[in-house]
Amino acid sequence: MNKLCRQLSIESPSVGGRECVFSFDVPVPDVPARGARIRVVCAGACYHPKRSGSLTSLNSVSSGSSLATDVSVEGDFPSMLPHHGMRDAALFPGYEVAGVVESLGSELTEDCGVKLGDRVIMYPYEGIPNGYVEYLVVHDLKYLIKVPDNMPLSVAAMLPAGALLAMNTVHAAHELVQSLLEERGDNSVCKILIVGTGGLALWALRIAAYQYSNMKDRVTITIASLKDDGLMMAQEFQRWYFDYSVNVVQWSEDLYEKQLIERTMDACGGQVDVVIDFGTTSRSLHRSMQCLGKGGVVFVIKEVADRLLPKFSRRAEERQQKIQPVEPGNLEQLRELVQLVGSGEIEPPPHTVYPAEDALDVVQKLCHSEIQGRAILRFYPAD
Repeated sequence: MNKLCRQLSIESPSVGGRECVFSFDVPVPDVPARGARIRVVCAGACYHPKRSGSLTSLNSVSSGSSLATDVSVEGDFPSMLPHHGMRDAALFPGYEVAGVVESLGSELTEDCGVKLGDRVIMYPYEGIPNGYVEYLVVHDLKYLIKVPDNMPLSVAAMLPAGALLAMNTVHAAHELVQSLLEERGDNSVCKILIVGTGGLALWALRIAAYQYSNMKDRVTITIASLKDDGLMMAQEFQRWYFDYSVNVVQWSEDLYEKQLIERTMDACGGQVDVVIDFGTTSRSLHRSMQCLGKGGVVFVIKEVADRLLPKFSRRAEERQQKIQPVEPGNLEQLRELVQLVGSGEIEPPPHTVYPAEDALDVVQKLCHSEIQGRAILRFYPAD
């Protein structure tokens, strides 16, 4: 097939001055004999963590933009602070697409479980493209999950990376919560602190509320907001989960660390047992550990753990704490997530849909945390 289609690639904008949004034409891929070709309708605004050296930028965040990084030195924790949107996980690594089955492979039979026109999302398996393409091929149908008719594709596009990572993080924390409650006995309480106000934290808050819906008296949740609309976020959450009380503490960078730590422990009612930290900086992790009790665990995404564990592992050992990396999540969890969101048991966070052509502007806004909730890029109108 000689036709061309568009590919949109978003690379990590964490290093100041580096171009990070790319758009170019690529050949429409042939349909694998036992696979399918998907016409991508919506894609979550995530970045690919590794840059491909062969890309040529047509539209990019340039070195002259206002997205340059800031350098911050906090005590003995010097660190390059990325853009605000990356610090609070408004922009995070991942691959999220939702679309329609456009073609099926010649060797597939009618009972393959997928038919033309099916609305699907794709699990981000090893070997996915470096960017979002208008026509995407899948070599194994097991990576496709059908989307319920009542779920907009813009919502479905939020599930394969952000929501799935948040779900796996909450599930990992749940094992510790159960163990602590059993060990401490009846009427004991486990305290959870969720750090961040971006897409990952928004999903984690909703999934945790669902997970502990029958344990509200024994599990408390506090949100450490990294930007000013933390209270608004909590109020929006309460409209859907009105019977689950959530505390909010503002992590204002204008305050001294000691004040922030004291304020956080006041909001939590003392040191916490579990921290789910979607922040990406040394400062955030250091603060989380100060709010964590002896024997507690901080859960961080693997990309952050790979970078910060060498610096903090000894400190965690001295404090008798643990820093646990969390992987993105598996295919079965994604299937479960589709069912929970489709049935209304978990309410998705707010999102805004933008034309794919506006990706550069969207990334700039995300880097400055100017978009509430998730940002979704639309390639085709299909809903």
